[in-house]
Amino acid sequence: MMQVHEMAVSIIQALAPLMPLIQRHDRGLAVQLRNAASSMVLNIAESEYSDAGNRRARLFTAAGSANESRSAVRDAIAWRYVSRERAEAVLSQLDQVIAILWRLTHP
Repeated sequence: MMQVHEMAVSIIQALAPLMPLIQRHDRGLAVQLRNAASSMVLNIAESEYSDAGNRRARLFTAAGSANESRSAVRDAIAWRYVSRERAEAVLSQLDQVIAILWRLTHP
């Protein structure tokens, strides 16, 4: 559990240099990406100290936020706000977190 939390925090660190590029072109997309990425991390953290039912719900929410973050990055690439090469590492990290959250929510 702690591993996926640390991975999620590292995603925010990887997004930090991309955010000004996205913000410059599309403030709304940048805000949505920032909110989704933060929601992913915060819901994973909340799940760590929740009972089993709430833990699963928080992990589902975190997975949804991770997928929203991935989609926002893909939108930024499609709009050419950032290059695929520049965003590839963060997309890979998001895929890894989503896969882990899938396994945690589908035992």
